[in-house]
Amino acid sequence: MDKRTFLDTAGGVDPLVQQAADAMRKYHDAKDAGAPAEEVERLRLLAEAKFQALSDLQVTVGAKS
Repeated sequence: MDKRTFLDTAGGVDPLVQQAADAMRKYHDAKDAGAPAEEVERLRLLAEAKFQALSDLQVTVGAKS
């Protein structure tokens, strides 16, 4: 199975890339707006988790090809 077919079957990378980018934007927006430290940290952890999930998927896709 080629990478594109696997990604299509797995739901694709595009939505996860968008989610990770959105999470990072929300983190930076909150930080720049002076949001409470707890909220900034929560958003940072969420963005980090999204990018880790994306990285894990890329590793899985690479292993399947």
